[in-house]
Amino acid sequence: KQWYQRRVRGDMSSTENLYCLAIVEDKELYSIRDLNQSHLPMLRELRDSCLDAIKEKFKVPKSLLRVYFHYQPAYYRLHIHFAHMRYAVGAPVIGKSVSLLDVMQNIGLDNDYYKKATLCYYIKDGHALSETLDKHGLIVRD
Repeated sequence: KQWYQRRVRGDMSSTENLYCLAIVEDKELYSIRDLNQSHLPMLRELRDSCLDAIKEKFKVPKSLLRVYFHYQPAYYRLHIHFAHMRYAVGAPVIGKSVSLLDVMQNIGLDNDYYKKATLCYYIKDGHALSETLDKHGLIVRD
C-alpha cells in the first residue's frame, strides 16, 4: 500500500547532507494532532519503507538518521523528516521537533494523546501565527 510520497533535497555531494521528507497521502492528516492508534500501522510502514529506501539508495543506516515531525509544521499536510545526524540545516530543534518514535509510543499508550496534550513550541516574532496568538494573550514571553 502506498502511504506517502518521498522527496529528497539538498546538496547530496556527501551523505551527511541527506535530508528526505515523506509526505502522507491522506490529506485529512494535517499534523501530529490528527494521529491516533489507528494510524500506527501506517506510521510503522512509512518509517520502515523510508528507512529501507534511504539505506538502499544512499547507503545511510537508520542509526545515523533523525526521524521527526515539526510542531507546529511549516505546512499542514502530515509529513515526516528524515535527516542525517550531521545535517545541521535540518537538525531538530527543541520546541519545534517531535521524534516519530515518541509519537508512536504516545498514541500507543493513549489513543487521543495528541488531541489532549499541551504542546509547547517556538515561533518567531512577526510570524502570522505569532501575531494571532499575541492578540489573544496566548504567547508567553520572558
